[in-house]
Amino acid sequence: MDLFDHHREELALSEAPLAARLRPRLLDDFIGQDHIVGPGRLLRRAIAADQLSSVIFYGPPGTGKTTLAQIIANSTQAHFIAINAVLAGVKQIREAIEEAQNRRGQQGQRTILFVDEVHRFNKAQQDALLPWVENGTIVLIGATTENPYFEVNKALVSRSRLFQLRSLKDADLEQAIDRALTDKYLGYGELAVEMEPEARAHLVNVSNGDARALLNALELAVETTDPNEAGQRLITLDVAEESIQQRAVLYDKEGDAHFDTISAFIKSVRGSDPDAALYWLARMVYSGEDPRFIFRRLIILASEDIGLADPQAVGVVMSCATAFDRIGMPEGQYSLAQATLYLANTAKSNSALGYFEALKAVEKERAEDIPNALKDNHRDAKSFGHGANYKYPHAYRDHWVAQQYLPSGLQGQAFYQPSNQGWERDLATKVDQRREAQIAALAEGDMAVPEVLSFGPVNQRAERWIQRAVSQSGERLGEMRDRLFDLAQCQRHHRVLDAKAGSGLMTWEAVRRVPEGQVYAQVATAAEREQLERQAMDLPELMRPVVLSSLRQHPEPSASAKAKPDKHEANRSELTEALTFERIIGRNVLAGEHQVAECLTQLVQKLSDDGRLILVESLPGQSQRLYEWLDARWLTQKLLKQLKEAEESLYHSDPSLNWDVEALRSPLESSGLAVTVEVEPTVSQVQVSQSLINYWFGNRPQSYAQRIGKMLSHEEVGKVRQVFETKLMGRQLELRGAIAWVVASQP
Repeated sequence: MDLFDHHREELALSEAPLAARLRPRLLDDFIGQDHIVGPGRLLRRAIAADQLSSVIFYGPPGTGKTTLAQIIANSTQAHFIAINAVLAGVKQIREAIEEAQNRRGQQGQRTILFVDEVHRFNKAQQDALLPWVENGTIVLIGATTENPYFEVNKALVSRSRLFQLRSLKDADLEQAIDRALTDKYLGYGELAVEMEPEARAHLVNVSNGDARALLNALELAVETTDPNEAGQRLITLDVAEESIQQRAVLYDKEGDAHFDTISAFIKSVRGSDPDAALYWLARMVYSGEDPRFIFRRLIILASEDIGLADPQAVGVVMSCATAFDRIGMPEGQYSLAQATLYLANTAKSNSALGYFEALKAVEKERAEDIPNALKDNHRDAKSFGHGANYKYPHAYRDHWVAQQYLPSGLQGQAFYQPSNQGWERDLATKVDQRREAQIAALAEGDMAVPEVLSFGPVNQRAERWIQRAVSQSGERLGEMRDRLFDLAQCQRHHRVLDAKAGSGLMTWEAVRRVPEGQVYAQVATAAEREQLERQAMDLPELMRPVVLSSLRQHPEPSASAKAKPDKHEANRSELTEALTFERIIGRNVLAGEHQVAECLTQLVQKLSDDGRLILVESLPGQSQRLYEWLDARWLTQKLLKQLKEAEESLYHSDPSLNWDVEALRSPLESSGLAVTVEVEPTVSQVQVSQSLINYWFGNRPQSYAQRIGKMLSHEEVGKVRQVFETKLMGRQLELRGAIAWVVASQP
């Protein structure tokens, strides 16, 4: 770039709109989208390490898609090419590919191709990109406001990682205003601009999460406001309202907003929430949705989700639709609101879906012959006996008689399931009674059929498997892991801390569930850290968990890390006091812990505002006592009594063993969290082996022998060990206990 190019760039920047001037150049200046670019997120790590793969940014206007691409351009060593799908064609794509091939072949340099509005490319243009993305000639960054799963080539989507950007929060927009008003070079820092709180609140509210709309309105407000006698430009509420007269509602009648909003509307009506239903209705009407389309969806809903629970529903909606056709807008909004409120507040039933069960039966089953009694008897009753044995319902009491109307292979099948709502509530009993009568008629041979389908309640006892406790520890741990993550409800971008990683049972599942986030694994020993880091070597670098020795300090590098520096070490520098986690998980985090309350408090301090803590803890007080396995005849009465007292004293005096459920709940609730604790008894089998006895009675600190030795003599401990070896060796014993499932989150 020469002096003249630099001058032209500076001039263009000074004349650009405020939103363009304030576009962040560095990741640290980026506003919002913490779920994808916050500390510990995959995208942030990939940008910092210059290891970006093909990505597609998807989100509403003004949320930072193009800005992120420009930040990547400023951060990468790769060559960066930007094109706009509205203006570019296959020619520009070919030129970009050719340049990327030359740089790759001559300089070994990667090329990043940014395509703004990528959904505007037609299929041929998108196909032209595919082979070059696949062979690595280019790294694609696509930006789109439309759902890429519908608007972008499926093959292209499958080779890219998708990041969804959300509408900016109010706090983010406030930050954008502050920057605009204080930046002396790019914003209005040199002007004395004052904003009334009401004006600021109005701009934030009406911009609807769109930073570009906000800054454009702010620019208009400042530029059109003359300074007063004191030299201040005062932005009042009136000025703000003039600058942004209408909320920037995202609504494309053929895009995601159209389908998502009508979906929210229908689900609100189905869920009997009249307030939400009116809100989504107003949002559609305000955005220009065709009211006739809304009525069509309401008519469908009246049959699909209400049906016979309120047979009047279809008539009400049809009447409102007819009234709307007569009077039109704007008065027709009353009819829309009336139909919506009626359907939202009436009883619900989806029993009409039974039709589709019948349709499945028609599609899957072979064509069944119509029962002879149901055939038309006007043409060949004499020859074939069509219509014979048909019972005319009006000839019977209540105009009904028990006979079968289904083909023989489907008799006993129930497609219609009446609900217990509204008008259908009374109908359900009658339908069940008639079905029972029809089955009884079949069983008594009232109608010759080849088979009768039997049914009855399931025998739960017969269905239940006997628990196989021996050699099932792996299966139990797997079930525990799955349940823990069901409670955690991790999202793909979350930061997760495994507070006691150990062998990595929870860590590796967390890595799988948060591919765009980051997993931190806390270990207790160097051996555990070595094991986790060795296993992590098989993972892509950006997916490896960060292994910690403490929440408050960085871990010392393991022997392997010292021998071979890891590029992923850069991730560890992000672990600061300010770093918090959306999910903190752990199994037996408190085992052996002498300060339970302090440990829990430290974990709570690392939770984000919307974070959740999920722990699975074995309760020491409810664990198996070893003396309970001993027969009273094996020891003297005195020694057995001493052993019981010694072992029980451990669960009262030892701080690592004397805590209970309340010790879990109290410090968490004191931190302002909503806490649930569910205690679950456990039963397993243990095979008493010599190695296990050696573990119990070894000389290691805090062993069973060392602990009871505080109340028993060395000789008495030896006698107890002898009994274990002579009486229990080789036996399978029942090991009782209890675990507590702890879930804590912001109320």
